[in-house]
Amino acid sequence: MKVVILAGGFGTRISEESHLKPKPMIEIGELPILVHIMKIYAAQGFNEFIICAGYKQRIIKEYFAHYFLYNNDVTFDMQSNERIIHNTSKDDWKVTVVDTGLNTQTGGRVKRIQKYIGNEPFMLTYGDAVGDIDLNELLNSHKKSGKLGTMTVYNFGQSKGVIDLNKDGSVNAFREKSDFDSDLINIGFMIMEPKIFDFIDGDDISFEQYPLNELVRQGQLNAYVHKGYWQCMDTLREKQQIEKLWESGKAPWKIWED
Repeated sequence: MKVVILAGGFGTRISEESHLKPKPMIEIGELPILVHIMKIYAAQGFNEFIICAGYKQRIIKEYFAHYFLYNNDVTFDMQSNERIIHNTSKDDWKVTVVDTGLNTQTGGRVKRIQKYIGNEPFMLTYGDAVGDIDLNELLNSHKKSGKLGTMTVYNFGQSKGVIDLNKDGSVNAFREKSDFDSDLINIGFMIMEPKIFDFIDGDDISFEQYPLNELVRQGQLNAYVHKGYWQCMDTLREKQQIEKLWESGKAPWKIWED
């Protein structure tokens, strides 16, 4: 199953770093948070990625073009003009980076990668958050629900989009948080059937505002409740919180072997 990662936004709330690079390329330790996310998926058997790039998309392409160089020791033989890369990466990934436009909304970005998905379900997430998500349990929940879409939800208690659930796990409402709402929020880590492309018409469609709400209207959006660790990187403070955990050697999302 392919993994689609939304990585094209401007990242204005963390402009201290995003004015130089796309937000998903901001480093935690010495790895872009985008690579942390990819390693979460790959460690659980999902290693074919489609990255929806936009803002400063060339930086993402250049990173993967030189991935072995950046992540391994290297010898430069100046006399022979030879480059030798040592201990080459064991990452058995296939990575497609797609320029989905500078000002395209999230739904429009998903629509633009349809030709790389074909007629099969796919995973979808945001390029700015990490967590110890059990992706196989997520997939089981999706298959069991029989619905067109599944999103991972989390009890976080901040001012983000809120999910209301029925007792059977189907989504009853998807809206902005208010004082009267539950604090279950959409944290990405979604699975979508290819039918979702029919709900997106053009670059100006927000995935959160129309396709997800249309799934709710049709009773076709399932929720998988994550009870472990999750953290987004919307602000510099949140970035520092994530980095502190990484440097401590106790990052909950690090489920892969070095």
